[in-house]
Amino acid sequence: MFQTLQEVLTLRLGITVLQRSCGKKGGKPTLLTSLFPPLFSDMLPLDLLSFVLERDPSKLQAGGVRGVHFSSPHSSLSFPSSQLLANCDLFPKEFSIVVTLKVTHIAQKVNIYKSNEERGRIILGLRFSRKSLHFLFKGHRGRVEHWVFRGTKLADNKWHTVVLNIAGEYARLTVDCDVPLEIHPFPSDLNIQGSRFHIGNRGRWKGLFSGLIRQVVLVPGLDATDQVCPSPDSHLAALSVPPLLLDLPIKRRQGEKEERVSVALERSCSDQLQGQLWFNPVKKGLYLCDGTGWITVLEDRKRLDYVQEHQVLTTSSETHDIEVFQVPGMGLMAAMAHRSKASGSAVYLWTHSRFKLYQNISTHEALAWRHFNIGKKVFLVVSNSGGGTYNRFESQMEFSVIYKWSKKRKQFVRFQSLQTFCARDWEAFTINRQNYLAVANHRLGNNNHTINSVIYKWNRTRKSFEIHQLLPTSGAYDWEFFTVGPYHFLVVANAFNGVTTSVDSVIYVWVNGRFQPFQTIKTFCATDWEMFQIGSRVFLVVANGHRLHGNEPSRYAINSTIYELDMKGQIFVRFQDIITYSALDWEFFSLGEEHFLIVANSFNGESYSLNSILYRWQGYEGFVPIHWLPTIGCSDWEFFTSKGDSYLIYSSAKAPLSKVFRLKTY
Repeated sequence: MFQTLQEVLTLRLGITVLQRSCGKKGGKPTLLTSLFPPLFSDMLPLDLLSFVLERDPSKLQAGGVRGVHFSSPHSSLSFPSSQLLANCDLFPKEFSIVVTLKVTHIAQKVNIYKSNEERGRIILGLRFSRKSLHFLFKGHRGRVEHWVFRGTKLADNKWHTVVLNIAGEYARLTVDCDVPLEIHPFPSDLNIQGSRFHIGNRGRWKGLFSGLIRQVVLVPGLDATDQVCPSPDSHLAALSVPPLLLDLPIKRRQGEKEERVSVALERSCSDQLQGQLWFNPVKKGLYLCDGTGWITVLEDRKRLDYVQEHQVLTTSSETHDIEVFQVPGMGLMAAMAHRSKASGSAVYLWTHSRFKLYQNISTHEALAWRHFNIGKKVFLVVSNSGGGTYNRFESQMEFSVIYKWSKKRKQFVRFQSLQTFCARDWEAFTINRQNYLAVANHRLGNNNHTINSVIYKWNRTRKSFEIHQLLPTSGAYDWEFFTVGPYHFLVVANAFNGVTTSVDSVIYVWVNGRFQPFQTIKTFCATDWEMFQIGSRVFLVVANGHRLHGNEPSRYAINSTIYELDMKGQIFVRFQDIITYSALDWEFFSLGEEHFLIVANSFNGESYSLNSILYRWQGYEGFVPIHWLPTIGCSDWEFFTSKGDSYLIYSSAKAPLSKVFRLKTY
């Protein structure tokens, strides 16, 4: 997968994927026996502009947002690639280049590339013209290939952030976090022996870039788009901006002492920056550097005050699941999986701070909805657990259905049906720009719970999903996909094997285009997994439904468990047990600097009317209960925001109602 730097390639998180010899052609990638080796975060990303400014800071220019201005060709803007790529003869097979620039007019071209010192020929470079960005590289047989990304207007006297990602045979260009453009192919053995990096020019007036450059970063082995986007200011999205360029001059009145403030998502504090002000646009906080650390001057922190019932929705049937999502041009919508075959399921539209019925969709004992996008197309897929008669060929089978949003009709229309077996859940995810769907098949007939669940892959040519991989499951209830660094994981909630609810749920990791078992965890009628992060810590929480073995009575008051990823031990370890009552769902969300979990308690062995509980993160103490919300057969919680306000909505599997709660903050 990767041509790597020296011996290993790492992310800032310190998770290494593959090891490959550097400078030797034909090296075969091998999976490391240790999945989480020691940190090598100092190798990524490679900030080329900082490397230049460290040697010659005189080229710094100020003008609102700071950038580097190239007034003349200069040797400081060129350096051997070996100084950064340390004895590597092959350029990384997968990499990203992140550039932030401002161009006033088009008489010149950007040149950010490597060339061979002996022949003076371009090995890899970026240039732009009036309406296009040009990517040049040394292709097969030594010929210089020239790819053109058209429609990228950069010469408009505005700041733009460009991310060029190369992965496999594809090149993807993202400008200001907009929809990416793709072209292909790209060679896998680009020899850079004896080459040099050139920033802005190649030591001559011709081709000199006379605009401003704020950021030039090389990220080997990784698509940097996910680290750059989304951004509060996509035009100035920052991955690694040189510290000298982070200062924004503040206009001062006559007689006032000059102050300086930097705007960034992250900022270091040192003796040289003592007295520096830093504004964090995400936290909406202003901080002062005292030479050792940041002192809070102003900070907008939302704190949960109380939970207020906001809306009661009378539904046509009991509801097993709610999916809240956005549709461009329409706004916030919610799809509800209704139990009734007669009434089908409903899609609601958020209007004037209320959900209103928008569309009915025919379903058959629906258990879950999942929303996903493929490019600009919007889809919904439903888990049907009851047999439906779609035509004379499907009459004895169960089919779940994918619906596609029609911009013309402004409705969801049937797109594709897939045979499923009492489907409990769908999970949609993307790996290496490929789209996948995972279905949790619960059982075949009434008794066979040990069956395969299916991973489907989107066929771009046929415009449909096709079977990619089968995974054995035991009464599967839920899939949860998540990513840690370059690793992609998929965890299944196994509920029942036909005899007992004490079964192993499995965490899978993506290796060489397939999911392979990574870890098994003993669960008890697992109904849901929820992954969340707090700072750099990664957690998984499971909802355990009940204990059952053979003819013994069920136990509904049991622990659900939070697990934390131990980076050194390469395993998820038990972090906290929380008593739950036939839990069906966990939902994690954050308000300002505070983090919360809410559980859907559904049954205590005697009644479906009981409290679902909201927990707040207390650091060392873990999660502690702070609010008790009365619910009836609660099956799902969803968190969403609208116009700066935060809400929770729950569905009931035992009553034809759902409730929306508003989270009041102070």
